[in-house]
Amino acid sequence: MISTFLRARRATLFALLASLGVLQPTLPARADQSDQIVFDVVLKGIRAGELVINGKIVGTSYGANGVLQTAGLIGLLRKIRHDATVSGGYRNGRFTPMRFSEKSDTPRGKSTHEIVYKNGTPIAVSQVPPRKPRDTDVDPAKQGGTIDPLTALYAVLRDVDRDQACQLDVKMYDGAKRSQVRLFDPRPEGKGVVCSGEYRRLAGFSAKDMAEKSRFAFTLHYDPTTNGRLQVDEIETDTIYGKGRLKRQ
Repeated sequence: MISTFLRARRATLFALLASLGVLQPTLPARADQSDQIVFDVVLKGIRAGELVINGKIVGTSYGANGVLQTAGLIGLLRKIRHDATVSGGYRNGRFTPMRFSEKSDTPRGKSTHEIVYKNGTPIAVSQVPPRKPRDTDVDPAKQGGTIDPLTALYAVLRDVDRDQACQLDVKMYDGAKRSQVRLFDPRPEGKGVVCSGEYRRLAGFSAKDMAEKSRFAFTLHYDPTTNGRLQVDEIETDTIYGKGRLKRQ
């Protein structure tokens, strides 16, 4: 089950959010920030994986590195790991990636994947070993304004000011497919905030995938931090693999 989950990690994480393009709201500039994010990935009540992201915004630039891997008993039975890095520009609340790279190590073998951007549009997509193109693949040249999977996750999971909570509408390109994540309907929850959310498959998915499920609703919970901001504590959803959660360690 976890191997299937991780092979479909983009869709599932953002359904769990597991998570996009450019932030749509124009937000006021704020001071530089650094985030250390660690979540357990829980499926059907079982700890199946761990997601770790270290991100930083400095001036008009940002960078992040992340690891998604199996954990717990499942991690002992099957080793699966994905390491990713990204760097780019950050202005007025908008992330614009310049280069995204990912290394995967699964029972099927090792692979690398890279997307290079120019002015916010992917201009080169590569994978080693090479991936056979599919008829459903979307055209990279038409994906201007999208962001990569790691930037997407960082945008969703980083700490925010209270007035920024649930203010997200982004599109993601993973090298073959296009999808969207929205956060909306902020409402108080104790001292924190809870959001409704939706992950939507847009293009590049097979007819079978679209028939199976094209929209995934989820709920995101923010808790206050000691410095007065909000951080994501938990994301919960019903996925095609059962009930899932991302729970902050």
